[in-house]
Parts: sequence; structure tokens; C-alpha cells
Amino acid sequence: MKKILSLVLVSILFIECSTVPITGRKRFNMVSDAQMLPMSFQQYKGFLTKNSSKIVKNTTASNELKTVGKNIAGAVDKFMRANGMVAEANSYKWEFNLIEDKNVNAWCMPGGKVVFFTGILPICKNTDGIAAVMGHEIAHAFAKHGQERMSSAQIQQLGGLAVAIGTRNSKQAQVWNRVYGLGSTLGMLKYSRKHETEADKLGLVFMIMAGYKGEEAINVWIRMKENSMKSGRKAQPEFLSTHPSNESRIRELRNYLPEAKRLALKYSK
Repeated sequence: MKKILSLVLVSILFIECSTVPITGRKRFNMVSDAQMLPMSFQQYKGFLTKNSSKIVKNTTASNELKTVGKNIAGAVDKFMRANGMVAEANSYKWEFNLIEDKNVNAWCMPGGKVVFFTGILPICKNTDGIAAVMGHEIAHAFAKHGQERMSSAQIQQLGGLAVAIGTRNSKQAQVWNRVYGLGSTLGMLKYSRKHETEADKLGLVFMIMAGYKGEEAINVWIRMKENSMKSGRKAQPEFLSTHPSNESRIRELRNYLPEAKRLALKYSK
């Protein structure tokens, strides 16, 4: 049984591997857009319904957010249509909303459903800062990080089953399950950091393609670092964190900026 499960896992991994456009990273995805997008749109609608009283409408901030979002979405759409991703481009239902909430947060669901909390606007500080965060969040959807995480969770479940079936001694099974759980948890955390770094890079390319200043992405993370220091929050060691450290992000963005400008110019033609 263990051998059969192992063969199934290897077969799935072989069949479902694809490549992230621009970065060229190999990804594993068992969840199709047809499966993911209806769930995403439903969740987004539910979130807006639940937070309807907090939606900020027809203000300078909300209008600026929507303008920036549409510009970056336009750059992403242009890239997809020029690179054989027409069906995927057609599947996006772009929407941008600002929510009155002091938390420093923003996110983009698969299919282009974006939310910014007002708490992140001081970190953004200006239009280019909004573009930096917008590009990063849209990049998560573009690279299908949500689908990839769901696929990994499914594989973890199958892997855990293989461990349980292949171990006869109950005490030994407990040890292996504990080791498996720890290993998979740290693996997923590292995996998440890989996604964050990829979204930083893709977002930088997209914001520059849309006409915004890529240098501001670096400044956003400098301000994020300063905000964390002011709040007195102690950062976890990076290997136990789901996100890269602010220092790592600042360094990586500085190093990648020349390449991002080159790619933005290439894909804007």
C-alpha cells in the first residue's frame, strides 16, 4: 500500500508541474481555475457583505486605490494576452475595495479580487507605494500561490496517510507522525517565504510596467520595518516565519530592481 501511495504521489507531482511566467520557477498545482475561482468569488462576496459598513466609497483614497489597481491589472492583462494566456486573462474579474480597518494588511484573491485596509495606507504613503503593495498582492494571484498552497496541503494529507500505513508499531508511528508534522510545517513556512519573495519580484515588474516608480517598493518595506519597530513587535527568526524579514525584502528588492526595469521595458513593448 505504501508503495502504491508513493507511486501515486510521484505521478501527481510529475503530471501537475508547470512554470511561473517571468520568474521561471517550477510550481506544483492540482487545483484548476475552474475549481478555485468560483470559491474565490464567493468568499470575496461574503467578505464584502459581512464588512459592508466598513467599505470606503467615493473618497480620494478609495478612488486612488481603484485607479492604481486598474492600471496594474491592465499591465498584467497585457502580459497575459501577449504570452498565450488569453483564457486566463478572460477569467479575471477585477475588483478593488478599501476597508476601514486599522490593521496593516492587503490581499488579492485568485481571479483579481483585491482588498486594502486603511491601516496600510500610511505605510504606502503615496501613489507609488500603493502600486508597490498592489503589485505584490496581484502577483500572488497571477502566480497561483493560493492554488499551489492548496495543492501542497492535499499532498501533505496523502503523505501523512502513507506514513501511517507504512508504520506498524504504534509508538514508532507517533514518532514518525510527529517528525512528519514538524518537517511539513517548517517546509510550508519556507514555501510561503518563497511565494512572498516571488510576489515581491513579480509585483515590482508589474508596477513598473504600469508606469510607477519601482524604487518606492523598497521604501515601503523600509517604512514597514520602522512601523514594526515603533509598535514594539519582536520579529520571529526568519526560518520560523511565513514571511521574509524586512531586511531580506529590502535587500532583495534593491538587487532585483535593475532586472525588474529591464523586464518591464521588455514586456511593455
